Amino acid sequence: MKRDFSLLAGRHFDLLVCGGGIYGAWTAYDAALRGLSVAIIEQGDWAAATSSASSKLIHGGLRYLETYDFKLVRKAILERQMLLEMAPHRVWPLRFGVPVYADSRIGTLQLKAGLILYDFLAGFPGPDIAHHHFDRKAFAERFSALDSEGLKGGFTYGDAQTDDARLVLELIAGAMAAGAMCVNYCKLTGLIETNGLVSGATVQDQLNHNSVEIHAKQIVNTTGQWTATSEQGREWCRLTKGIHLVMPAALADEALLLTAKSDGRVFFLIPWYGMTLVGTTDTEYSDDLDHVAVEPEEVAYLLAEANHYLKTAWTETDIVGSYAGVRVMKRSDKASPSAVSRDWELETGSNGVHYSIGGKLTSAREDAACIVNTVCAQLGMDKPCATRSRRFPWAPEENFSAWAIAASAQANQLGIDQESAKWLIRRQGKRVGEVFSIIADAPGLAERIVPTLPFIYADLLFCARNEMVIHLDDLLRRRMPLLILAQFTENPLRRIAETVAATMGWDEVAIGREIETCRQR
Repeated sequence: MKRDFSLLAGRHFDLLVCGGGIYGAWTAYDAALRGLSVAIIEQGDWAAATSSASSKLIHGGLRYLETYDFKLVRKAILERQMLLEMAPHRVWPLRFGVPVYADSRIGTLQLKAGLILYDFLAGFPGPDIAHHHFDRKAFAERFSALDSEGLKGGFTYGDAQTDDARLVLELIAGAMAAGAMCVNYCKLTGLIETNGLVSGATVQDQLNHNSVEIHAKQIVNTTGQWTATSEQGREWCRLTKGIHLVMPAALADEALLLTAKSDGRVFFLIPWYGMTLVGTTDTEYSDDLDHVAVEPEEVAYLLAEANHYLKTAWTETDIVGSYAGVRVMKRSDKASPSAVSRDWELETGSNGVHYSIGGKLTSAREDAACIVNTVCAQLGMDKPCATRSRRFPWAPEENFSAWAIAASAQANQLGIDQESAKWLIRRQGKRVGEVFSIIADAPGLAERIVPTLPFIYADLLFCARNEMVIHLDDLLRRRMPLLILAQFTENPLRRIAETVAATMGWDEVAIGREIETCRQR
């Protein structure tokens, strides 16, 4: 993946996609596979906003059954099942536990009914996905971090997990392989119209501020929260904010779905890269879209709600990292953000620009297919969706389980520890052999970057060389999420920066600048 802004100048495209999050990535990938000439631009890094600030879940949305949003749940469950099959390295099963306490808002019978319905919508899946009930003793043993006072028992059910930023990146890589021009740090600065209809755009390179014109027959806006910066966008959108905390490990390999005591909202405790994600909040947002921050009251809320359930209470000193994101939802008059549907819709402006509104990480592929269907119809083309049941670009061709066992054995021979090997295989898929080659030439690069986290230096170097990294925080927040999983002083950041400096072309001044940016963020 090589960035080349100059390739955009004066080019004519069937489709220009503006916004490099999950919806933009799926749209560009699908359109390129259908044979359209495609460009996708992103004003920052790929997945730099909401698409790297999710709960990292590919799930049907059990909680949406309470609001009778059966269509959305069914749609998401079908996508989950397909992604588990087509991208086993990128999307993997994750079971959730749901405890039932004496004072739980939803009791055993009601929860049982909901889980039966969830399984029904999934087509009554096998035991790995279907729900199971546990008595008090068995559930307490399974989730030993939970306070067992008042516990009556609980259920587990199956969903799935991903690394959201890498999901987006792999789709961008797939779009490039299919012929799309993909440029990050490229900002849309204006639209070009002919007879009242959009016919192109002016874009600016954010690295050197050069501007060029792009000709495009169709333009799709997938900029997420920035859609709401126009009066028209505000009529379509409602913005809410969600935050997550990164806490020390409290779970093994299963997550927890819990209900907040104060307001009845659902939140999660999720194992991720050996740490615990706690989230999310759901509050109205109308502040600065470029600087979405985690506020003290939001931290206090999540800690208090989690501590209602934990044997050992967390304090602010336990927080390892945090992040915030802004969700875009369809305009609704419902008072509570949590009651607003997470479903998606496509709007088209009077000048012909299409706008993607709302949606979910899980169902973005199907929604993007609808976007490309609309684009094709406008272009007078009849080309069916090309992403359904298509193996991901980095998915190994052979049986995944057998391939992963063989890859893990090779990693062990190279001195990569078992946990780091597991995550490396998930992160890189069939490209993992290229990381192994780096270690074969320099065995010391099998070392972990942070002793407590499963990331190795060879992976870091591979990302810097091959994944369109521009800045150090691209590398340490989205290529591998170290900045939210660990607290760094200057010296470790310097070691990391110096490891990739030759690849990135950074001198001492640039290294200092990149380190300072990471420390500020």
